[in-house]
Formats: sequence, C-alpha cells, structure tokens
Amino acid sequence: MQRRQHVQHHTRRGFTLIEVLLVLAILGVIAAMVVPQLMGRQKKANIDTTRLSITNLEQTLDMYAVDHNGEYPTTAEGLESLLVKPNNDEKWNGPYLKDAKKVPLDPWGRPLQYEYPGQHHDQGTKPDISSSGPDKAFGTPDDITNWDN
Repeated sequence: MQRRQHVQHHTRRGFTLIEVLLVLAILGVIAAMVVPQLMGRQKKANIDTTRLSITNLEQTLDMYAVDHNGEYPTTAEGLESLLVKPNNDEKWNGPYLKDAKKVPLDPWGRPLQYEYPGQHHDQGTKPDISSSGPDKAFGTPDDITNWDN
C-alpha cells in the first residue's frame, strides 16, 4: 500500500499580536516626530494671522478717518463704530468692516484691544491695536501690537 502524504496548507487569516504592536510602535514614533512640529507651525500661523488682522483693521480705521476729517473713533466709541452708525454722525459711510456683524477676534477667540488716542504713537496720531497673544495675558512678551515693543 502506498501511503499518501497529506500536506497541510495553513492560510493566514490575520495579523499576529507582535505585528500589530510593531505597527503601533512605528506609528507612535512617527507621531512623536510630526506632532510637535505641527503645533509649532500652528502657533506661528496664529501669530501671523493676528498681525495681518491688525494691519487690515488699521487700514479700515484709516478709511473711517478719511470720512471723519482725519479722526479715528475714540476708545469709548470703540471698534463698534466701524459696524454701526453712531448717533448723529452725518459723516459715517459704513459699515467699514467686510464682515459687518462683529468686531474681529484674534485666533485665540479674544477681541482685539483698541485705544485712541494711542499711547504708543507720536502725539497720539494713530490708534493702538493689540492682542494678548497665545498666553491670553496682556503685558507679556508674546503680545502682538501695531507699535514697536
């Protein structure tokens, strides 16, 4: 009698635990390298966005000043005067802001601070506009302003 040799073929149906753990470890190493770089870029992007917002707001305030014989809104009138006509203001030709529903916020969700006459420009000729920056506290080195610190 001939013996038949039975060859058993095993087909793999999944990954072993070691293979799964190895893939997770590789993904963890990649994430550990990439995430800190992305977070740093996000912070820089927010700072650049804030600087651009301040510059755009200065230009908008300049348009307001052209309509008002070179005068900017006072601190008391605030940036809202760019959105809504103050009482008895016959020179108002707004709204001056493109998004005429709200005063712009910085990327951290806080309103930009406005003061006129400004304390940081020659003889109060320009308004002061600032953001508290990433730490959300004024008077710290990360403040973003329209004047030289």
